Amino acid sequence: MQYTEIMVRYGELSTKGKNRKNFIDRLGFNVRESLHSFENLVIKAHRDRMHIQLHGEDYEAVMKRLKQVFGIQNFSPSIKVERDIEKVKATAVEMVKEKFKEGMTFKINTRRSDHNYQYDTNEMNDILGSHILREVPGIKVKMKNSDMTLRCEVRADGIYLSHEKIDGAGGLPVGTAGKAMLMLSGGIDSPVAGYLAMKRGVDIEMVHFFSPPYTSEQALNKAKDLTAKLTPYVGKIRFIQVPFTEIQETVKEKVPSGYLMTIQRRFMLRLTEAIAQRRKGLAIFNGEALGQVASQTLESMAAINDVTTMPILRPVVSMDKNEIIKIAQDIDTFDLSIMPFEDCCTIFAPPAPKTKPRIDKARYYEERLDVDALVQRALDGIEITEIKIGDTFLNQEKKVFAELL
Repeated sequence: MQYTEIMVRYGELSTKGKNRKNFIDRLGFNVRESLHSFENLVIKAHRDRMHIQLHGEDYEAVMKRLKQVFGIQNFSPSIKVERDIEKVKATAVEMVKEKFKEGMTFKINTRRSDHNYQYDTNEMNDILGSHILREVPGIKVKMKNSDMTLRCEVRADGIYLSHEKIDGAGGLPVGTAGKAMLMLSGGIDSPVAGYLAMKRGVDIEMVHFFSPPYTSEQALNKAKDLTAKLTPYVGKIRFIQVPFTEIQETVKEKVPSGYLMTIQRRFMLRLTEAIAQRRKGLAIFNGEALGQVASQTLESMAAINDVTTMPILRPVVSMDKNEIIKIAQDIDTFDLSIMPFEDCCTIFAPPAPKTKPRIDKARYYEERLDVDALVQRALDGIEITEIKIGDTFLNQEKKVFAELL
């Protein structure tokens, strides 16, 4: 059938009281950003529903993108019919026949936003139900747990019929919970942390540390591609690359081996906090899971967190690795995350890092370094890229290489 509209129902927005309008406005913005490549769409966000008029766009492609936008409870592809009851009856029968199988049950669910229409809700249910029973032999009415629910929405501009209800991503619209920085490595955990942060409405910007020549351009592009995997949930994400070579070389030269990792991560946290302050971020997210590696013991977290008072949020902190991997597979970041390009977290890795570093010792070793100058030079060298849906970086690199051959 030729669908004319997708009707979107909101999720947790129904609980937001006086802030409801702000949440709906933000969801409307995010949907427009996510669907910007579909040029003919008309998107109207109202208090109780959002209506996406297709105007000939591929409804399946639109719905595939829509499934990833946080703040949507579910949605239905719909057909607009004139406010002529005979045409409504004919279209309803056509929709049911298209899905009918022997022994199928159905019910009608009418919603009437235009109360001036000649038939009320119960009358519409009776008219359409009776007509379908006459025209579709073998079908039966069942009010609970029916095989098909035909939804009829009466509006001033027409009557809309639908029979599917497709689950959305749930959560809250990205941006309604404020902005934060995500410390993005090239691994499995941090993209999952970013996904979970966005699901709770956080607008994230990626902070990625790279250390050329020890880390490759491929490692940098891998991190950008991981960011691109998360863009459908919001439309676009800013990627902030921070040069980290000088800091890593200096720390390796002047800090005992056991504390290399602790001091490096203290620098990362200082830099991320400084970037957040510049860009009006309220918190820092990362992909740390308790006890997973040496830097993720409680003692290590305490020693690293010592350099900031900004909230550090860890969405995967209590998850098993298999739980994290499952989410990574669901959001299509896993295969990219396991590609073997070294990032700055793995270079200069000491053979025996301290799992219980002391805060006083970390501070003592940093007294040998010009911390402020190192941080400032790194901040002076940051580059910011806006990554959009469909952007690729590793594939582009391969294409350029092929052209050179």
